[in-house]
Amino acid sequence: MSAMFNPMDLSGQTILVTGASSGIGRETAILLSRLGARLVVVGRNVEQLQRTIASLEPGAHRAEALDLAQQADRIPSWIKELTKEIGPLRGLVHSAGIHLARPLRFLSAENLDDVMRINFVAAIQLAKGFRQRGVCASSSSIVFLSSVVGLVGQSGVSAYSASKGALIALSRSLALELVAEGIRVNCVAPGQVRTEMADQQQQSLTAEQFTAIEALHPLGLGQPSDVASAIAFLLADTGRWITGTTLVVDGGYTAS
Repeated sequence: MSAMFNPMDLSGQTILVTGASSGIGRETAILLSRLGARLVVVGRNVEQLQRTIASLEPGAHRAEALDLAQQADRIPSWIKELTKEIGPLRGLVHSAGIHLARPLRFLSAENLDDVMRINFVAAIQLAKGFRQRGVCASSSSIVFLSSVVGLVGQSGVSAYSASKGALIALSRSLALELVAEGIRVNCVAPGQVRTEMADQQQQSLTAEQFTAIEALHPLGLGQPSDVASAIAFLLADTGRWITGTTLVVDGGYTAS
């Protein structure tokens, strides 16, 4: 009897995931390992990265501690050196990011720089590193984690929404620029997902405010696994004819 066909099989493929210390990044790494991928998990916290490694299916996985915001200029050379050791990457997922809820009257230039450096500048540097000769496989994929607030407005999060909207614009242009190199580039835009970051956000809200956010999602709030499945779909051969687009995974948030 032949083995069961899995169109999302990633056996033998190496995929780098940033923000893999927790939340969507960790859940994405776990799912990709179940699909057969070898993972390079990236984050600032070594202990948390090791917890992620322990959650993966057995394999030659690797943890890389790196502060993407503070060491953005180093990213391309770091990826180049990394792949000299482990071989080319099939995929790159930029899940690392920070959320900032701050009204315009309190928004500083430093706030803007902090948000843009990790959410957007690091994404560009990762893509720049990924497209270097010998770094990526002949048919490969980049997925940026955007947000529904990169598509629709929301009061009090202008810096964050701008950074996530910038990723959507970036993916469209890079999709055209990198197509000749066999690299597809897409975004996933989640709604509110139950992660550690969301839990921290909830603590700063009243019960009424959080209930109002929940009500904006007809299917309820999402789980990290919901977003991870969308990312895996774009990385695998199931997404081979998809580039320059944004896959919205928001429980119906943008439908209303």
